[in-house]
Formats: sequence, structure tokens, C-alpha cells
Amino acid sequence: MMIPSSINLHKKSRTLELQYGDHTYELTAEYLRVHSPSAEVRGHGIGNGILQTGKKFVGIDSIEMAGQYALKITFDDGHDSGLFIWEYLYDLAINHDSHWASYLAKLEAANATRDEGLIGKF
Repeated sequence: MMIPSSINLHKKSRTLELQYGDHTYELTAEYLRVHSPSAEVRGHGIGNGILQTGKKFVGIDSIEMAGQYALKITFDDGHDSGLFIWEYLYDLAINHDSHWASYLAKLEAANATRDEGLIGKF
């Protein structure tokens, strides 16, 4: 199990800094929010996830330990229901580029944006 040796919240830059040995990873609040392990984001079954849009400027209000196994992140848009277990946080850190590229591709396929959600007027 990869547990970070250091966790630092940088509210001004809206990043969470994780230290694993000699490696430091900075994950943006937006990245963490759109990859939240909550049912609200992942859905209640395989393939039932809900694409998160308009989260570009989301921030993190607070972080707290959830037992010895996870981190609870409270975002400033009110979302706080996902527990980021250590293995998942480590995966998000070391596979950032592929996770982010996949998210951007899903946004494009849905004709949605990071800023405000769907493109166009209805």
C-alpha cells in the first residue's frame, strides 16, 4: 500500500501535494473532483458514471483522514462524499497524464467543457 509520507493542501493554487518517497505530485482540485470515487461521479454500477463538467475553478475547502485507509476531501462546490483510499490516490498521482487525457477526450465527445458544462444554448 502506497501511503503518502506528506500531504499538503495549497488552497491558493487549488492543489493537493502528495509526497511518496523522493517523488512529489501536485494534483489540482479539478482533477481530484472529476475523478472522485463517489457514487455521484462513478455511478452505482459499471458504465453508470456521470461526466463532471464545469469544474475548472473548483477548490478544496478541507482534507481529513478517514481512518487509516483514506483521505476525505471536501470541495468548495459542496461535494464531499468520496473517500480517496490510498491506492486510488497513488494511482491518480502516478497515472495523472493518462487519466487527464481520458477525461478531456470524454468532455470532447460529450461536447462539454471544463468551464461551464455543455457547449451551445438549448
